[in-house]
Amino acid sequence: MRLVSFVYRFISNFVFLAVIYFSLNFMEKYQNRAILAILVLVYSGMRAASTLRSFYFFQKIERLEVETRRLISIAGDSGGVATSRKQAVSDVGALRRDAEMKSYMDLFFLACIVLLCVAKIVTD
Repeated sequence: MRLVSFVYRFISNFVFLAVIYFSLNFMEKYQNRAILAILVLVYSGMRAASTLRSFYFFQKIERLEVETRRLISIAGDSGGVATSRKQAVSDVGALRRDAEMKSYMDLFFLACIVLLCVAKIVTD
């Protein structure tokens, strides 16, 4: 299921990039193409800001993971409760790493979209 989520994120970002590419290429008038490119740049900027903000959230989760691991090691292995907590911390860590990878993927495609839009605005 993890691989499927990465493939879905890649495909959805690629389709978005393709839609932007074809939309900008099929505009014949420079004014319409420039307006569309500016609107896409604004949308990409908002989405990039949201993605970058999520890294702050991931950093806080990582700190909580480290602190929880430290507390579990101090408490010692007192039975089934500690193992279930260790499993929960490992699951959260895996989900955080996956979300970070997806965020990096989003930022890559957003950077490609920004380059495409700037290229279409600059060229006539």
